[in-house]
Amino acid sequence: MYRIGVDIGGTFTDFALFDALGGRMAIHKQLTTPRDPSEAVLDGIGALLTRNAVPIDRVGDVVHGTTLVTNLVIERKGAVTGMLVTEGFRDILDMGYESRYDLYDLRLRFPAPLVPRRLRAEVVERVRGDGTVARRLDKASVQKAVTGLRRKAKIEALAVCLLHAYANPAHEQAIRKLVLKEHPDLYVSTSADVFPNMREFERWTTTTVNAYTQPMFDRYLKRLEEGLAQLGFTGRIDIMTSSGGTVTTETARRFPVRSLESGPAAGALMSAYHGRTLQIDNLLAFDMGGTTAKGALIRAGAPLKKYMMEVARVHEFKRGSGLPVRIPVIDMIEIGAGGGSLAGVDDRGLLRVGPKSAGADPGPACYGRGGAGATLTDANLVLGYLDAGFFLGGGMRLDKTAAERAIAATVATPLSLNLARAAWGMHEVINEDVARAFRIHASERGFDYRGATMVAFGGSGPVHAMAIARKLKIPRVVFPVGAGVMSALGLLVSPLSFEVAHSKRVYVDDLTAGAFAEQLGRLGDEASGFLKRAGVGTPDIAMTIRLDMRYQGQNHDIELTLPRTDDLAALFCDLPRLFAESYAETYLVSFIEEPVEIINWKVEVTGPAPNFTAGYSLGTIPTGDARSARKGSRPIYLPGPAGYVDVPVLDRYGLAPGASLTGPAIVEERESTCLIGTGDRATVDERYNLVAELAN
Repeated sequence: MYRIGVDIGGTFTDFALFDALGGRMAIHKQLTTPRDPSEAVLDGIGALLTRNAVPIDRVGDVVHGTTLVTNLVIERKGAVTGMLVTEGFRDILDMGYESRYDLYDLRLRFPAPLVPRRLRAEVVERVRGDGTVARRLDKASVQKAVTGLRRKAKIEALAVCLLHAYANPAHEQAIRKLVLKEHPDLYVSTSADVFPNMREFERWTTTTVNAYTQPMFDRYLKRLEEGLAQLGFTGRIDIMTSSGGTVTTETARRFPVRSLESGPAAGALMSAYHGRTLQIDNLLAFDMGGTTAKGALIRAGAPLKKYMMEVARVHEFKRGSGLPVRIPVIDMIEIGAGGGSLAGVDDRGLLRVGPKSAGADPGPACYGRGGAGATLTDANLVLGYLDAGFFLGGGMRLDKTAAERAIAATVATPLSLNLARAAWGMHEVINEDVARAFRIHASERGFDYRGATMVAFGGSGPVHAMAIARKLKIPRVVFPVGAGVMSALGLLVSPLSFEVAHSKRVYVDDLTAGAFAEQLGRLGDEASGFLKRAGVGTPDIAMTIRLDMRYQGQNHDIELTLPRTDDLAALFCDLPRLFAESYAETYLVSFIEEPVEIINWKVEVTGPAPNFTAGYSLGTIPTGDARSARKGSRPIYLPGPAGYVDVPVLDRYGLAPGASLTGPAIVEERESTCLIGTGDRATVDERYNLVAELAN
C-alpha cells in the first residue's frame, strides 16, 4: 500500500509517494496555484501516480500540509466574522497587552483585529475566575446580539469569547447550542473549545483566528475530498498540525487554527527523524523554499516546542507586532527569504532582498511568466549555481537573459555594480540575514549550535546552506536525499496526534492524589477521543503529560514534563521534587520550602509511528562514485579575485554510499541543487545522505 505526502508552499507544491513495503520513494514538485491551491494538489497527485504507474486505489492515505490558514490571516481573505463577548469587554481585542514592542518608534502600528469593533456584540452573563456564576446567561441578549450582527453584515462565522470561560465553559456551550439552532449556517467557535487558556487576550485572538479561517478551510477540504474521490481515491486524508502531528479532516475543520504552521512543522519533524537515524542529538533544521526560510532547533532528538506564536506581524522581525495565537507549535523562526524574494535598493541606498516575494504567479523573471523583478532565484541562476536547462529535472526551463535583465535594472544599475557583483550581493545578503536570525533564535533558547549539525532542505536551502553554516561556525551539513521536497517526506513520518491544554490554577498542597489523577484522566480521555474516532485503539495511544508550574508569587512558569506512568496518583507524591529539580536545571537554584502552584495542565496523545524505511531510494539504486556521476562542468561565481571558476557538476542520483568529493562542486538533483564550498568535503553515507564537512 502506498502513502502520499503533499506540502503546499508559497511558490511550489511538493509531493512524495512512498511504498511502505518496498521502501521506494518517488517525488514531484510543481508550481502552486494561489487562487485555488487544491488544483495543484490534485494535478500533482495525478501526475505523480501516472509517472510511477501506481493506480490510485493502491494509495491508502494522503497526508497534507498547507499554508492556506496562515495566508488567509496574512492576506485578510477569511470570512466576515462576528464576535460575542461578556458585557463590558467589547474592547479587549483593541486594548491588547497595552505595551509597545518598540519604545522609540513614533509611528508604531499594530495589526488590526480580525473582527472589527462594529462586529463585536456584548451578551449579559458573568463567570468568576473560580468558575462560579456571578450572573446567569441571558439568552434573549444572545438572540438580539446575533440578529444585530447578521443585520449589520452577512457574517459567516462567529467567535464566542466570554470572561473566564476556561474555568466554566457552560455559558459558551449554551450560546453555541442556541446559535446553531437558530442559525445553522453559521460557523461557531467557542474559546473554551479552541484553547481554554486563562489569558483573555490570547484566548480571544486565537478563537477569532479559528472562526475567521474556518469557512474557507472547510470549503478547501471539501474541494480536495471531492477532487480525490473523482480520481478514485477511497483512503483517508490527514492534515498536518503546527505541533508536528496529524489529525483527521474532521478535527482539522473544527480547529483550523492548529494548522497555521503545518508545512514547516513537517520539515522540522523530518529533520529530527534524520537526526535519530544518524544518531545526532542536536540539529539545526534549515528549510528555504520559494517564499520563506524556516529554522528549527532539534535538541535530544526532538524539535523544541512552544505554546505561543504570532501571525501577520506588522514588522516581520519584531516580537509583539503580530496577532498572538495560543496553540501547541514546533518552535521555529521564519525569515522572509526564499527563491522568490524580490531585491531592490532601499531608502538608504542599500541593497535589500525580501521579504516581499514574487510567489508562484508571476514568479521570478527567469520563469518567463511575466515577472519583472529581480529575485534570489534569478541571482543564483546568473551566478551559475542553477542550471537553466535542469530546473525541476528539465521540466521547467529558465530564462537566464530575463534574469540578467531584471538584476541589471533593479540592482546593478542603481548601485553602479557589474552584473556578477550585483547577483553575488543578493546571494550574500540572504545568507547573512538567515545567519543573523538563527543566531538570535538559538541564543534566546540557550542552544549552542557550534557543535551541532545542520540539516538543509527545501528547493533553495541546499544552495545556501554551506555559506550559512560557515557564518555560524557549524561544522557539518547534511543534505538528505529528496531535500527539495523534504517537508512532504516529513508528512509521512508524522503520527496521528492531538494535544489539549487547560488552565486551572491550583496549589499542589491543596490537591489530593485522587483529584490530580482525575483532572489528568479527564484531559487524557478528551485528547484520546480524537484518535479513537480516527480508528486508533486504546493500547496504541501513548500519552505525554506536561504541567506549567511556578512558585507562589511568581509571574512566569516553567514547563515540567512528567515521567510516563499508569499510576498518576503515585506520581503526584513526587511532583514537588520533580518541579524543584526542573527549576534548578533552569535557574541553578530551587526553593523546596516555597508553595508550588500548577497553572496549565497539558496532555498530548500520539498514535503509532507510521511505517517508514530509513535509507529509502529515489528510483534506481546508485552505484557510482564522484567520477562516474560527473555530468560535466560549468562556471560558477566564487567570492574573491577569481570570479567565475569552472567546477564539476555531479548527478546526485549517481552517487552511491561511500562516494566522496571535495569542493568547489555542484551536486544536482531534480528538485534542488547542493553547492559545496571550496575545500569542503562531502561523502554519501549508507542512507544516501550527502554529509558535508566544512573546511577549517
